[in-house]
Amino acid sequence: MSVYDIAVIGTGPGGISAAVTAAVRNKSVLLIGEKGLSSKMRKAKEILNYPGFPRTSGGELADRFQAHLDSMGIPVTEDRITAVYDMGGTFGLQGRSGEMYTARSVILAMGVVSAASIPGEDELLGSGVSYCATCDAPLYRGKTVAVIGYSPDEEAEGAFLSEVASKVYYLPMYKGDVSLDGDNIEVIHSRPVRIERGRLVTDDAEYEADGVFVLRESVAPAKLIYGLETDGAHVVTDRQMQTNLKGVFACGDITGRPYQYIKAAGEGNVCALSCVKYLDETQKM
Repeated sequence: MSVYDIAVIGTGPGGISAAVTAAVRNKSVLLIGEKGLSSKMRKAKEILNYPGFPRTSGGELADRFQAHLDSMGIPVTEDRITAVYDMGGTFGLQGRSGEMYTARSVILAMGVVSAASIPGEDELLGSGVSYCATCDAPLYRGKTVAVIGYSPDEEAEGAFLSEVASKVYYLPMYKGDVSLDGDNIEVIHSRPVRIERGRLVTDDAEYEADGVFVLRESVAPAKLIYGLETDGAHVVTDRQMQTNLKGVFACGDITGRPYQYIKAAGEGNVCALSCVKYLDETQKM
């Protein structure tokens, strides 16, 4: 298994800036996120304050970012990280794909998780609530599960679970048609109100469920890494973008307002330089 110097979670301006700066400083980088780069950025119609790119669109800026990554030979590993574990000297990153990655340091750059926790979600995490179908599906073989999907991409996870579980309730938290077929899949168009042990309560009914999979585009930082200091939806950092956990840094929207591309890119640069300094210091010990 490869051990990277730095794992960067997120392919927005902050993550890309961090990955580029770390590579310039001759560190091995694992860049994890969307291969098309930030979908949020690509939806921006016009960006007015990014130096050197007057009146550019988010899509155009993302294409330039991709060209920069390509020119430096930095690939994007398309996956979603559901948990980060401090393994003493290294960190283990659990991907929703089922893959486990290892790095000496971690940079969090995955933006702000806007969806609030569902009542009961935090209390039952790891004991009836999961964020990774690929990881935990075997625990529910022949059982009933509910899947709360926050984007159409999660339909693939619902389909996978239907091959293992005896019954799957799928609750789409987005607009549009749901492309899920199967005798044991039931699509429920209602809102989750509460998760209880063995039960999912919605705004109009209750469903028996041995497990509930809450599948968002990213996991809230406080749930991603045990002990990480947060302030609401944001990660607390110092001026060097260091979190309260040694070897863990953060940049971009996840550190707080203003939510600006140029701010994220600047923080990504600082983040990578601080990370490089940390690695150099620890290797001397």
